[in-house]
Amino acid sequence: MRSEVVALNDLKKVDPVFGQLSFDNHEQVVFCHDKDTGLKAIIGIHNTVLGPALGGTRMWKYHNEWEALNDVLRLSRGMTFKSAISGLNLGGGKAVIIGDAKTEKTPELMKKFGEYVHSLGGKYITAEDVGMETSDMDLVHDVTPYVTGISESRGGAGNPSPITAYGVYMGMKAAAKYQFGSDVLSGKKVLVQGIGHVGETLVEYLTKEDARVVIADINEERLNQVSAKYGAEIYKGDDLYKESADIYAPCALGATVNDETINKLQVKVIAGAANNQLANENTHGAMLKAKGIVYAPDFLINAGGIINVYAEIEKYGKDEIIRKTENIYNTTLEIFAKAELEKITTHQAALKMAQARIDARKLESKK
Repeated sequence: MRSEVVALNDLKKVDPVFGQLSFDNHEQVVFCHDKDTGLKAIIGIHNTVLGPALGGTRMWKYHNEWEALNDVLRLSRGMTFKSAISGLNLGGGKAVIIGDAKTEKTPELMKKFGEYVHSLGGKYITAEDVGMETSDMDLVHDVTPYVTGISESRGGAGNPSPITAYGVYMGMKAAAKYQFGSDVLSGKKVLVQGIGHVGETLVEYLTKEDARVVIADINEERLNQVSAKYGAEIYKGDDLYKESADIYAPCALGATVNDETINKLQVKVIAGAANNQLANENTHGAMLKAKGIVYAPDFLINAGGIINVYAEIEKYGKDEIIRKTENIYNTTLEIFAKAELEKITTHQAALKMAQARIDARKLESKK
């Protein structure tokens, strides 16, 4: 047990939660700890104006708790706008579990996490994210109904990754249409960074369209598997961001578009599955615009996953899931047009569209 006490004056200076830049008017932040299972988790509920906060659970070995807190705050905020711009009656939330998913995740830990989710009474609904599998969501479902992305055999919509990839593919084609005048990706060189469940499916879509796909990942064994399966090239250089290509598709963790990388980028389009790709929304969105790089807002084009799991709540089938996900193409073009008309970045245009829907619902509720 620690006995140190932070002096009141020093504590005021720390502002550990409300003072975080990423806090951005969150409604609720829940810190979860269980000694017996080793669970250390944070649930962020950003906004519930449109409905209950839905967002996946990510398990990651963060360097420290501040990094975990910042991640969950940024991710849950992004979920608010993702649901809003996709026309879903959902708010934004997210959860992170601190730990190595390969070595520290146990059934007991997952069920204990489910108990914390259940304690929120449906204000937050969880789902699958990085470090999680459909089987983990089934374990959570053993203790709470407030979970989506469970196995199809248990009445769920299953793994959302393929639909997420399909939405990214639709958004990428829309970005190509805007930048190159055609949404045909045949012959286009696409750098796919991160080939997890979503990244691999995106590679599959791209190779079927005869795009030239170059893949990069920290897992060499995974690279070799995906390369052999789809005929994708493995990036062999020492700095992916300097590689000349038509499209860069970040599909791993966020913030890869930053001060350092933007100056190196030699691409015309950024369209990928990762959340929070811009390290700083305003600064880096403007830098991309100045360089003439078309950025397809991540929270728009990677919304296929939440569309898929929302089907479990609204009880619609695969055909409607595909229809809603395909509409990402049209919404992406609409965002580009809005950005051009208003002389703002594509990210700002997407945020404005999402916020407008939230504000309209607020006004309705006050009548």
